[in-house]
Amino acid sequence: MRRPSPEQAGRERTRDELSLPQFCPERRRAERSVKAQQASAAADHRPEAGKKEEPVATARAQGLHRPTPSSPGSAMGKIQLFEIRLGDSRVVYSPGEPLTGTVTVRLAGALQYRAIKVSCVGSCGVSSKINDTAWTVEEQYFNTTLSMADKGVLAAGEHTFPFQFLLPASAPTSFEGPFGKVLHQVKAVIETPRFSKDHKCSKIFYVLCPLNLNDIPEIEQPNTTSITKKFSYKLVKTGNVVLTATTDLKGYVVGQVIQLRTDIENKSGRDTSTIVASLIQKVAYKSKRWIYDLRTIAEVEGSPVKAWKHAEWREQILVPALPQSILQGCSLIHIDYYIQVSLKSPEVSVALPIYIGNIAVNRIPLNPTRSVPHVPSPVIPSAPPVDEEAAGGYHPMDNISIPTKSHSQQQPFSYAPGLSFPEARLDSEQGSSPNHPTLCLSTGATVPYYAEGTVVPVPTASSLILPPEYSTWGYPYEAPPSYEQSCSSATSSLSNGN
Repeated sequence: MRRPSPEQAGRERTRDELSLPQFCPERRRAERSVKAQQASAAADHRPEAGKKEEPVATARAQGLHRPTPSSPGSAMGKIQLFEIRLGDSRVVYSPGEPLTGTVTVRLAGALQYRAIKVSCVGSCGVSSKINDTAWTVEEQYFNTTLSMADKGVLAAGEHTFPFQFLLPASAPTSFEGPFGKVLHQVKAVIETPRFSKDHKCSKIFYVLCPLNLNDIPEIEQPNTTSITKKFSYKLVKTGNVVLTATTDLKGYVVGQVIQLRTDIENKSGRDTSTIVASLIQKVAYKSKRWIYDLRTIAEVEGSPVKAWKHAEWREQILVPALPQSILQGCSLIHIDYYIQVSLKSPEVSVALPIYIGNIAVNRIPLNPTRSVPHVPSPVIPSAPPVDEEAAGGYHPMDNISIPTKSHSQQQPFSYAPGLSFPEARLDSEQGSSPNHPTLCLSTGATVPYYAEGTVVPVPTASSLILPPEYSTWGYPYEAPPSYEQSCSSATSSLSNGN
């Protein structure tokens, strides 16, 4: 006869004990043993503490599970194309102009939706960090939404929804810099039923509000400024230098030449350093505090001035593709330009504020190949400092003309992918989109500085993005002829004519 296993014997013994009378101690002991076994079995099937049940399993149990995007039945897998197309493939518009286009959806299968909407939005955002889109301060210029379709089902195939917006007359010019941007875009969204992800797409367009320089008072007048700096040298000697800078206008457009004339009176026995003229861009961003971004756009360098000499330096600077000076309607970003003329030794500089616009000043432009007759102002002798007089007596000042040593406008700009110009050919690897923004890169020092607190300047390599077709001038920009070259060209032309 086969003997039962210990487990079977234990179960039989428990069953016999449960059949005993209720008041019997052996029966109560058997009941406690059965409850303990049941609790242990329930604990084996219970999830661990702090561990949640699988969401997919829970969703399936509740009948709410939706397939993943990679599964054939998902909404993401149904949408093959979802894009915005602007009318006539335009990307640049003027304030007050109608903006038309279509929203195109191509589906591999039927798609259920709650609504299809398209919006036209114009806004500006500023951050205190470079290239950070988590804006500290924002302002909105317009936000219009159209409902293209209400709740329903889109069948498989391609669907087109036309739209039209009227841009407000106060829309500011598009701009993008390292600390903020003025951005205009069209957005579309397909709102799907509950527990499904909405589908979104957007299309950026550019607004160009031309700045007419003729609206600025006295824009056609020459711009001039002067400064006198007293300095010491050789421990006990002192001298003066008078620096005067003049431009032919106060405002210019892209491609125009800035005629710069500088007079340096070196009233000392020491030679000056080389003289430098720069086209400076200053962009101010209004965040929690004002942030400034300075860029040297172009730079020319002239020779030093000898002791006791009165020198004249004439130079020309070509205005490259740059954002206009005034972003009308934008209160968070301000753009200014200056012509800065400076000496390092002695340390002295002057700045001439200028405007960069889109519509040139109404006047007959001067031919850059002809020199403008200039009669130097008479030099009135003045008594030098006492120490100079005692050391060497009176020193008469001679009038001379100083040449240009270097020019930074040889290749100051990068090409925009896909743009083609008569003088330049691009590689096919750079892209084929004709609507890519033009990149304007600074050629000199690029450092932001702050109006408050002690902050160490950090160089920035961020580029400024301009709207396509902002300028019709070809690339690459070349430096304009120097004043000496202009004079020699004019002389040779007259000689050939004779």
